[in-house]
Amino acid sequence: MTRSHRTALVLGATGGIGGETARALVAAGWTVKALTRHAGKVDDGALHWIHGDAMNADDVRRAAQGTQAIVHAVNPPGYKDWERVVLPMIDHTIAAARTVGARIVLPGSVYNYGPGTYPLIAEDAPQHPPSRKGEIRVAVEERLEAAAREGVRSLVLRCGDFYGPRSGNNWLAQGILTPGKPLRDIRYPGLPSLRHTWAYLPDVAATLVALLERDDELDTFARFHFGGHVLTGYALADALRRASGRGELPLRRFPWWMATLVAPFMETMREVRKMRYLWDEEILLDDARLRAFLADVPCTAPETALRTTLQGMGLIGPSVTA
Repeated sequence: MTRSHRTALVLGATGGIGGETARALVAAGWTVKALTRHAGKVDDGALHWIHGDAMNADDVRRAAQGTQAIVHAVNPPGYKDWERVVLPMIDHTIAAARTVGARIVLPGSVYNYGPGTYPLIAEDAPQHPPSRKGEIRVAVEERLEAAAREGVRSLVLRCGDFYGPRSGNNWLAQGILTPGKPLRDIRYPGLPSLRHTWAYLPDVAATLVALLERDDELDTFARFHFGGHVLTGYALADALRRASGRGELPLRRFPWWMATLVAPFMETMREVRKMRYLWDEEILLDDARLRAFLADVPCTAPETALRTTLQGMGLIGPSVTA
């Protein structure tokens, strides 16, 4: 695609990865449209907001007119309604991309994989997920791959657990820490001796933009793994202590017993319990292909990324230093 005039549509621009990717695209000189059901409630003047719903095929097709990329970063919040909405939304995106000739950009996850592929997972590893959400994720990518055989281009960047200063729907912000409340402890959901993969949202967004800058070199169905920050629970706790300036913060076990108690009354917690297996083993992403393709993969130092995240969550002020 030419650099003189590039336009992208972002689905999910009010969310964490969608919002970060939209801002990164604008910074790189793109015109960015954003589809939302709540156009009157957003105030990011850098984006061209369009009222519509990703569950409506006509809305997506209309918004995609004149675009070269469609960032499919829309997901049901709180793990809710995956069975009902995830596959129809990707079908609408594929149909729109086919109509306008755009490349689909999908921020992926480790849900696709099962224990037979752990600990270090390559892009072409077998996908046998042990959860229904993982099966849906596999189906999403299968539909993208099938569309690619008909010429619809896509780019999948699979990542670990997202975190960042403008995202609340993730483990760090909703389980390990609590936004807006005094920072008293760190509640870790797995064995703290095991390594875990974290994806800092500004780095992921910058990586997606860097890949789109080389769109002509990408496969029709392009897949990469984002290595991110690989930290044990102990290392994460130490980095959080330094980032917050609170060296005494205790590391505790996440109260899974409480999740079990409230699960019958809260759909989000029921779904969270189903994904507990992701904390029982080391699950790492082999990013050799990405590092070979991009000379410089964006990577903010973990302590710096965590400090910015804590500030965004309102847990520390801007003056905190290590």
